[in-house]
Amino acid sequence: MPHKQHSIKVSPHMQSYYQSIIELIDAFCQEKLNDEYKQLAHYAVAALCRKKPSPLISGHAKTWACAILYALGTVNFLFDKSQTPFITAADLTLAFGVSKSNAGNKAKHIRDLLKMHRFDHHWCLPSMFNNSPLAWMISFNGFIVDARTLPREVQEIAYKKGLIPYIPDEQC
Repeated sequence: MPHKQHSIKVSPHMQSYYQSIIELIDAFCQEKLNDEYKQLAHYAVAALCRKKPSPLISGHAKTWACAILYALGTVNFLFDKSQTPFITAADLTLAFGVSKSNAGNKAKHIRDLLKMHRFDHHWCLPSMFNNSPLAWMISFNGFIVDARTLPREVQEIAYKKGLIPYIPDEQC
């Protein structure tokens, strides 16, 4: 289920940057990750293309592709052996021929620019929504509650405001 705030719209000026990074990401996701990472990476690349000025105009496409997956991997526990898919940070960076420190620094920059953090439903893999405790916690009448326990009309308002990833009864 796509996030309503995500888009893959990119200005014509940034299209070549977008495409060169996406090609690298798609190939890596096909071989080592999955379609969920691929889709979130598309959103992340497009969001970075829309930044003024875009950080993608300097540096190599392979470095950005690696760093974007590194940032998403950090948010989604990609480097945790108990998760599927799993890859080490070292193997990710090796696959792109990028140093771990360079990828890690750029990934941090990306997380800051896109306001990514762990348990953030905006950047969480869709398959992890139900297990992401913070994706469902909202303030209601002064109390922090699990939105899944609230009446549907409250869930609809929370969804429209971008506070929860989807209305639980409508999950695909």
